[in-house]
Amino acid sequence: MSAEPVAGRNPMCPGHAGFASSRRDFLRATNMGFGMLAFAGLEGMRADANDGVHPRDFAPKARHVIFLFMDGGVSHVDTFDYKPELARRSGQQAVWAVDQKSQAINPSRKWLGPLWKFRQRGESGLWVSDLLPHMAQLADELCVIRSVTGETPLHGAQALLLHTGRSIGAAPSMGSWISYGLGTENENLPGYVLLNNDWIPNGGFQNFASAFLPATSQAALVRARGVPVDNIVPADPQAIQRAKLDFLREQDTATADGFGDRAAIEAAIRNHETAARMQSLLPEVCDISGETRATRELYGVDRGNDFDKFYALQCLRARRMVEAGVRFVEITCPLTHSNNAPWDQHGELKLRHEENARITDQPVAALIRDLRARGLLESTLVVWAGEMGRTPHSGGTDGRDHHVSGYTICMAGGGVRGGMTYGTTDEMGMAAVEHPVDIHDIHATILHQLGVDHERLTFRFGGRDIRLTDVHGRVIRPILT
Repeated sequence: MSAEPVAGRNPMCPGHAGFASSRRDFLRATNMGFGMLAFAGLEGMRADANDGVHPRDFAPKARHVIFLFMDGGVSHVDTFDYKPELARRSGQQAVWAVDQKSQAINPSRKWLGPLWKFRQRGESGLWVSDLLPHMAQLADELCVIRSVTGETPLHGAQALLLHTGRSIGAAPSMGSWISYGLGTENENLPGYVLLNNDWIPNGGFQNFASAFLPATSQAALVRARGVPVDNIVPADPQAIQRAKLDFLREQDTATADGFGDRAAIEAAIRNHETAARMQSLLPEVCDISGETRATRELYGVDRGNDFDKFYALQCLRARRMVEAGVRFVEITCPLTHSNNAPWDQHGELKLRHEENARITDQPVAALIRDLRARGLLESTLVVWAGEMGRTPHSGGTDGRDHHVSGYTICMAGGGVRGGMTYGTTDEMGMAAVEHPVDIHDIHATILHQLGVDHERLTFRFGGRDIRLTDVHGRVIRPILT
């Protein structure tokens, strides 16, 4: 960071402000910061986009994160959480022990066993169902956490919780925190890229926004279909564009002299320059025409269905983004049918889960294989997660409802142990009973693998030091190498 720290400020995290010693700090500290709103765009440029603002607290195991968001809630009892007792009682009235008493969950609901056969896979013997045959082949790479708990069985709230650590929105996303704290390894590319598949999850763009963090740390959206990025092709010849940038520099410098805060304006100038450099490199990174036929076949980018090939395209681009130095990449799922979210099957679970698996399973497995083959998996943490699980019981025979008391996510690479499970749910898959973890623990662990203490990456806003994990979070150390 180019600005000198204010007296009393924590030098390890410039968002942590102490006693107000300038007009700018006074505006930030009073009236819940409303006086600073006019300066938000400029203040957002204070940090070097390349280096970030937070020195690593310890040696990182990972330098990049790829987040595969399975929007809607994959059924844990149909994928990675094998429950033989649930299969045995399938069709019986759903009765569950609560406070040492057994009671019907609902008179009309019955246990619904897994709709796909489970098998032990790899040398580790990890249980994975036939729904995900490609990921099953990588069982020894996967770290499966089967005891995740949420807060509210609502898509919007849970999606925001997963992305921002808050279920009510108006908070920076995980990708924004990481981009803000660590920056990007390539000054010509953003630190946080969203590879979108024509669907914005419940919770909207708040899932990917920077909120009160610098605007440069929010997601840069890259589409699968059509032109990847709007307004990325320069409208003017290079000489004219250079003249315009020089003119902007002159104007910004004059503004800096007037406000007496050159650091913020200089950062804004750097932002203009970075945007100009992205014009050539970002389209190049998005272009996969130079990839080999074998790589294209591995990911399935030439599959016949548009949903299939576009998701595969985004997975291949994710690998290219990591190679190019992007810090945090997220890939969303497409919505193929009239529904609230791609994996949200209250009915037609077998049909739609199989469709979603067909779209995502091969490219996700290909991404992990490709990262491994190129020596990138050790430094790239891959996270596969939805915002919730699905009930082990049903009001019908082919659907499950929202479930947050115990569900599953997976990780691979980035210094986590492969071929293992952590935590368990009870025999019916209803609730986490061993090593329960919440989203703040997941966030703390991701930051830890990037070399950041989640309690030290803070930003001063509204009169308090705010962090991704709020006042919660613990690193899940047993899953780490």
